[in-house]
Amino acid sequence: MVSVSDAQAIILNLVQPLDYQRDAEVVDLLAANSRILATPVTSPLDFPHWDNSAMDGYAVRYEDVQHSSMEQPAVLEIVEDIPAGYQPKSRIQSGEAARIFTGAVIPAGADTIVIQERTRREENCVFILAAPQPREFVRHKASFYQAGTQLLPAGIKLNASEIAVLAAAQCPQLNVYRRPRVAIFSTGDELVTVDQPLQSGQIVDSNQYALAALVKESGAEPILLGIVKDDPVALERVIAHAVAIADIVLSSGGVSVGDYDYVDKIIESLKAEIHIRSVEMRPGKPLTVATFPNRDAINPTDAINRVSTNFPLYFGLPGNPAAVLVTFWRFVLPAINKLSGITEGWEPVFLKVRSHDELRSDGKRETYLWGKLHLIDGVYEFHKAGGSHSSGNLINLAQTNALAVLPVGKTLISPQEEVQVLQLSNG
Repeated sequence: MVSVSDAQAIILNLVQPLDYQRDAEVVDLLAANSRILATPVTSPLDFPHWDNSAMDGYAVRYEDVQHSSMEQPAVLEIVEDIPAGYQPKSRIQSGEAARIFTGAVIPAGADTIVIQERTRREENCVFILAAPQPREFVRHKASFYQAGTQLLPAGIKLNASEIAVLAAAQCPQLNVYRRPRVAIFSTGDELVTVDQPLQSGQIVDSNQYALAALVKESGAEPILLGIVKDDPVALERVIAHAVAIADIVLSSGGVSVGDYDYVDKIIESLKAEIHIRSVEMRPGKPLTVATFPNRDAINPTDAINRVSTNFPLYFGLPGNPAAVLVTFWRFVLPAINKLSGITEGWEPVFLKVRSHDELRSDGKRETYLWGKLHLIDGVYEFHKAGGSHSSGNLINLAQTNALAVLPVGKTLISPQEEVQVLQLSNG
């Protein structure tokens, strides 16, 4: 049994990020939201494109107004009105000004903007009532970004702000990494689908739905392979197929030490290299992590559907639903993030917050308790979900957004004491 920190290090060391040469694709800008940029972006445009005004006011020569005051205002002749989108026709000479609006091109000869609140207009003249600073309220060409330099680096997720920048830079298409493919299946004779009537002893396969939703949230593509009965032949067939077509495989159930837990034996028969068999955590102790160096030999007929030359990463997750979610958040999500091509920030991020409730553990394993973060007087506070925190209790996981972590040896966190939490994406 390995520690949680060792398990994370092993898993992330196994993940090989997608490669630009074989894993990039071109998408339109409107389809690029939440995708990972595969190549750096440059633009032929300067930002701003030209010197422009940051405020409504008057474009002037600083030397004409540098001594202006309420008592002795400079008086300038207005020679032109310049709205945004208009190309100035005049060159500002000594004793002249142009009425100008925010974003408009600054006319030749002018070097400073006097905001309208510091002026008084009388017919075709403007009185400057206070001296501005030199070049005040002028946004200079290329002061935000210089054409031909890197605008955005590869390996970042494209969200609204990046999409806005790319649109302004006239980048209609982009090279992004393909979405990682994640095969998902559940094991167990007791499982049925959501539309089947329950018989005695049966339970609904919620794990596959939860994992599919989590994989989609991560930006990856879920491939649902259904429910597989506790039959070694059927399991081997599905595992071989999943390993052949996916970057990551997620199975739930069948990785403990019961008579019907076949997953470890089957993947060993398929020449997998098992790196983790159990983790020192609660919930989530039974966790298998493996790679398949000889993937193409396992199922040659599926090799034509292979999406990557990377060794597929196999996660044999526990069967209990709470344990499935906790192990996904703790280990699988960082692996997907690293695989996706993100260059940094794929490790789990923990916050130190105040605990509202008493939190208990037996101290034998790193323990995860789910709940919700609330902002109280500007300080985040963790509120533990009510009810049982059994690995089999899925109900009180709804509407939670954080996992409190009690390290090995820590049996009690008192109310108002600091606790480390993993913030989740579903809240």
